[in-house]
Amino acid sequence: MTAKGAANDPRRIDNLAKTTHTCDYDPRSDRVGLQAAAALGVAPSRMLKTLMAVVDGKTVCAVLRSDREVSMKALAASFGGKSARMMAPADAERMTGYRVGGISPFGQKRPAPTVIDASALLEELVFVNGGQRGQQIEAAPRELAAVLGAQGSDITA
Repeated sequence: MTAKGAANDPRRIDNLAKTTHTCDYDPRSDRVGLQAAAALGVAPSRMLKTLMAVVDGKTVCAVLRSDREVSMKALAASFGGKSARMMAPADAERMTGYRVGGISPFGQKRPAPTVIDASALLEELVFVNGGQRGQQIEAAPRELAAVLGAQGSDITA
């Protein structure tokens, strides 16, 4: 697996101790993260989803448990902003270079500042999307945060 980001980007997935897993991707699923957790037989709290948003006009990346919803107010506050909104799917695909359902916090075409929900950092191992639909990366959440340069913050509703 190769990250799409620049070779000298320290946020590359190559810089992470990880295990790669694959599962069937169901494009009809309302909650892709929950479907992936069920397919791999892991608790939904360990399966993280990657969301692209805009805080005060700037692109950000939010990583949180698949069984939780992001709070726009908390997300904005975590970046010192006043307002946040989800990025349109086409814009998220253009910004990251990945298709919705396969967006990874790693190797994005234009890396965005990232926040990981604080509750995810309490897990021993978590899963994040590896950049393709149905591809999951298992790793220690604190190591994910370190490689991504991500802050931990309570961003859930």
